[in-house]
Amino acid sequence: MAIPGMRRAVIGLTALAVTAFGAVATTPEQADAGPKPVDVTLLALNDFHGHLEPPGGSSGTIDGQPAGGVEYLATHLAELREANKKNTITVAAGDLIGASPLLSAAFHDEPTIEALSKAGLDYASVGNHEFDEGSDELLRIQHGGCHPVDGCADGTPYRGAGFQYLSANAFVTETGRPLLPPYAIHKVRGVKIGFIGMTLEGTPEIVSPDGVAGLTFTDEARTANRYARELRRKGVEAIVVLLHEGGTQAGAGGINDCVDFTGPVVDITNRMDPSIDVVVSGHTHQAYNCEVNNKLVTSASSYGRLITDIDLKIDRRTGDVLSATAENLVVTRDVAEDPAQTALIDRYQAVLGPVAGREVGETTEAITRTQETLFDSVRGESPLGNLIADAQHWATDGDQDAVAAFMNPGGVRADLDAGPVTYEEAFTAQPFSNNLVTLDLTGEQLYCLLEQQFVTGRVLYPSDTVRYVVDPAGSTAPADDPCAGTRVVRGSLTFADVPVDTGSTYRITVNNFLAGGGDGFSVLTDGTNRATGQIDLDALVAYLTATSPVSAPTLDRIRTTVEAGR
Repeated sequence: MAIPGMRRAVIGLTALAVTAFGAVATTPEQADAGPKPVDVTLLALNDFHGHLEPPGGSSGTIDGQPAGGVEYLATHLAELREANKKNTITVAAGDLIGASPLLSAAFHDEPTIEALSKAGLDYASVGNHEFDEGSDELLRIQHGGCHPVDGCADGTPYRGAGFQYLSANAFVTETGRPLLPPYAIHKVRGVKIGFIGMTLEGTPEIVSPDGVAGLTFTDEARTANRYARELRRKGVEAIVVLLHEGGTQAGAGGINDCVDFTGPVVDITNRMDPSIDVVVSGHTHQAYNCEVNNKLVTSASSYGRLITDIDLKIDRRTGDVLSATAENLVVTRDVAEDPAQTALIDRYQAVLGPVAGREVGETTEAITRTQETLFDSVRGESPLGNLIADAQHWATDGDQDAVAAFMNPGGVRADLDAGPVTYEEAFTAQPFSNNLVTLDLTGEQLYCLLEQQFVTGRVLYPSDTVRYVVDPAGSTAPADDPCAGTRVVRGSLTFADVPVDTGSTYRITVNNFLAGGGDGFSVLTDGTNRATGQIDLDALVAYLTATSPVSAPTLDRIRTTVEAGR
């Protein structure tokens, strides 16, 4: 849907004749005759990913402005709170940690939790990346205590989060109980507001098996409706879902637009009960300000570059939300730096020492993770993705006889700027510390792997030894037979210009996330003769050191039938 010219999406919930579960809604006339509504401000963010320092490269701007950095984020939050005093609640929609820059990741993201606690965060849903180190680690992050292996690396006790993580749909399989509280009730001037935390149902598909072991994830909409009923039984009529799932608007849409809005959040919201008033979403790293199913649906992009300022008017007598408006605001860097955040960053930088600034290589130009469009809306190669695949093949073509490597797009997190590359910059580009795994696949399985790309919607970055052709007119495999597609032209796959024989066996390298079937690439779980190697970041660092200065690889490894003249 498009909402042209609107700076704030406005949802007039009182227009409904009947709300959920048969409750009669307050009419505008009744509201005018009663006590003045309670004004409540929600300040929302999502997908912070440990970006304590201002993000670099293209990740450091939004809406044409330099943005982000927790020193500025905290100042903006404080100024916005000042406008509404005690009626402000600060919330987040997941992925606050995980896939973080070195300054946070080196300390198991404790710095980020400490920083967001200082910045006044109240409630946050659990995103998929909160499970990167497993459920026990997530509970430690919430409740505190030193890391069981690395201890308290900065020499001070870790006290846990000063905010509450919520997850209504992540259950401990053995007990059937939620891992964390499913919701929270917050009172403001006598009215109750319920916050339901919701984790991406597909988390097991994009997190390593160890990270989600012993957990079950349920449908977002059905679970939200279940807890909405429970909240209403407790007298809560104003309900906000903090959902770590999102959508995308068309390219022309600005940070406060909703142009041709699509994505999983649309279906989820359409299935939510009318008693749910606002959906603060995330996961897709997009900015939007929408109305879906008579609900306000927002997202504040990523990395702390935006704050969504949501204003609610709540009926003082009934507790119903009378209206909800929102505006995405840029976290500009033209305000004073918050001194408490500056001190925190300085403290952790001192502990980190010279490791972060060590130069590991050099680039002749900026090498970005921007993906080319392969056909329609399908995205293909990126310069940095190809470079990382090259590094992984380079690291394993000798001792493991690998003939090719493939890298998942979700594992590439930041650009490399032109000039010297520091260890911290390399880490930020590839922060997951996955091991390389070299395994045997038949040629037939390799074609299946390539077909699965179009089932999962994630085209893998190939090393420079790989070439193949894709037919835009081909068919995508059905979900129950992911190898049966015809997108990849048979006979076109080559390794080092030698055609791949479907009956022969080849050694390829991927990271352990992919090797375990991550991102839906189930065929990789059938790979045999597995050899686990070095950390992927170590391979990238060694490759940069050995081959610098490095230029951006060309994007010619995957061609379409049009380009190939077929």
